[in-house]
Amino acid sequence: MADERKNGLTYADAGVDIDAGARMVEKIKPMVRATRRPGADSEIGGFGGLFDLKAAGFSDPVLVAANDGVGTKLKIAIEAGKHDTVGIDLVAMCVNDLVVQGAEPLFFLDYFATGKLDPDQGADIVSGIAEGCKQAGCALIGGETAEMPGMYHGDDYDLAGFAVGAAERDALLPTGDIVEGDVILGLSSSGVHSNGFSLVRRIIADQGLSWDDKAPFAPGLTLGEALLEPTRIYVKPLLSTLKASRGIKALAHITGGGFPENIPRVLPEKLAAEINLDAIEVPPVFSWLAKAGGVAESEMLSTFNCGIGMIVVVASGEAAQIAALLKQAGETVTMLGQMVQRKASGVSYLGALDL
Repeated sequence: MADERKNGLTYADAGVDIDAGARMVEKIKPMVRATRRPGADSEIGGFGGLFDLKAAGFSDPVLVAANDGVGTKLKIAIEAGKHDTVGIDLVAMCVNDLVVQGAEPLFFLDYFATGKLDPDQGADIVSGIAEGCKQAGCALIGGETAEMPGMYHGDDYDLAGFAVGAAERDALLPTGDIVEGDVILGLSSSGVHSNGFSLVRRIIADQGLSWDDKAPFAPGLTLGEALLEPTRIYVKPLLSTLKASRGIKALAHITGGGFPENIPRVLPEKLAAEINLDAIEVPPVFSWLAKAGGVAESEMLSTFNCGIGMIVVVASGEAAQIAALLKQAGETVTMLGQMVQRKASGVSYLGALDL
């Protein structure tokens, strides 16, 4: 009986180009190589990434892991055709979550999924990931590129990141000795970072603007360029300050949920953070979003970082010294408030944002 099956189909006929994946790997090898650090010096291409914890210099380490994505900020990158900075966001969202526990980021892996792989676009994305790893001092030791026709439409793609860090057992944060009167410092953000972009995109759509229009809040930049400003990576300034002083008691990364969701995560149940909103120098992007979208202050505080991307809780007697150390390391530091007895929520406010 004759074989009636159709012959000759290939994986490429089904929409997957293995050769494109191989070309992308060759493009990104130099970028990955540039992120090497003690403990990680192997090439990508194996089945798993290697890291030598002993070579990294730890004596009694606790591993800390985090994973995250970039959210709908990716839609702006896709529609604006600018892909070289969202990788920084991807790394930042993971490593900033590690350093708040006192951990030094050691290595990073990424997951990049698309419907149709473009090696040049993929290399642009990985260039941002490599840059973020260099800013954080961690090694990019591997990742996955998945070409999945039918799962993603048009030019859509998605990113996920996975980071592992380590801290000496006696240096983990929060310290557990936060008391009433401890001072709260705020470190300035670089913009919207990587949260709240579904609301950002809704406001932009309601205003009838496109990504190549001039940004109403950032002279000299298009709207796409201004909103794609990457998330600030706080790792090196915080690690250097932690090594120079034991006065930091807690850190909180201001991501989704803003102040009211993220600050209480590191506080004792009986204490609350009293934040002086008058002290915050609100960047123009947030003022514009609030006005253009008619967004109330409470909604701004629970959706965006509003200009403060990291919270630092310190002993009152060491606040000036730690603020000085952070400024020396390149951070813009704001005296935000203090720890008080909790009455209702974990965050209370004085004053108002200058929106």
